[in-house]
Amino acid sequence: MTSALPLTFACAAYDRMLALSTGEVKPEGLALNFITINHPRDVFDRMIGGREFDASEMSMSEYTTRYAAGERDFIAIPVFPSRAFRHSFIAVNDRTIKAPKDFNGKRVGVQLYTMTAAVWIRGLLQQHGVDLSSIEWVEGAMETPGSHGKPTVLPLRKPVRISRNTSGKSLSQLLEDGEIDATIGADLPPCFGKAEHVKRLFPDFKAVEKQYYKDHGIFPIMHTVVIRRDLYDKYPFIATSLYNAFNESKDLALNRMRFTGALRYMLPWLPSEIDDIDEVFGHDPWPYGVEANRKTLTALVQCLHDQSMIEKVVPVDELFAPVRGNNWKI
Repeated sequence: MTSALPLTFACAAYDRMLALSTGEVKPEGLALNFITINHPRDVFDRMIGGREFDASEMSMSEYTTRYAAGERDFIAIPVFPSRAFRHSFIAVNDRTIKAPKDFNGKRVGVQLYTMTAAVWIRGLLQQHGVDLSSIEWVEGAMETPGSHGKPTVLPLRKPVRISRNTSGKSLSQLLEDGEIDATIGADLPPCFGKAEHVKRLFPDFKAVEKQYYKDHGIFPIMHTVVIRRDLYDKYPFIATSLYNAFNESKDLALNRMRFTGALRYMLPWLPSEIDDIDEVFGHDPWPYGVEANRKTLTALVQCLHDQSMIEKVVPVDELFAPVRGNNWKI
């Protein structure tokens, strides 16, 4: 009897990963050791900086920029643990910014210029006519003084006005004190909801985001899954085995979310949210695979190029290992 290949996988405990983390779903031929790490930045830093895992969740922008720069230590599979619309993550001092055009010439806090959330938000601002080159980007942690994690970041392809936050204050405090005009990123600043002058740029963000999806067909991808290249080259079956297991785990989560006889999540109006999902996306809001996400992936790669993070546009198919779904079930 052939033993399963041991494989470590680090990821946050998302609902779509739950059946994998508990062992209810088992990837064919793999003995999966699911390592739960709840903050993605920790996963990225440990994987990029120390190669600590065989496979992991990974920032889509960080993976793509490294791939485009010729670093091939990892290969991705078209699984996307994290997605999020980002209109609601733009916080502004409404004394200085009332509309997107007001961003021109301002100082804007960002946890990390290269983080995927910031890439998408800058793309949104650009669509609204903002000249990104006119902005000074202030990098730092949102809630505390200092940096956001310990990232290993590649140099940009062209000069960008980025300064480090060395003020001894968090980005949130800088926004509250009027020393920066806005923050963008993966989190809202803690001063939001406390400081009267700190508002969302798009107060009715849900309606704006739904319209954005209807207009563009894009549900922004934040993270993918990567496998160490040396392991994949030796055992290429890993890509398809993981891909099919991730799909099975996601489908279980989706079906269980839809059982509303007893609400699975602490969302009192979950049935209404499910109606919204069906109206906007159809049955599955979270598809895996390249083809189902081609428009979103293409837009992200273009944003990375426009924002001086990659030298040339990379074809999206090139970023992912080939995978084969379960075509036959006997």
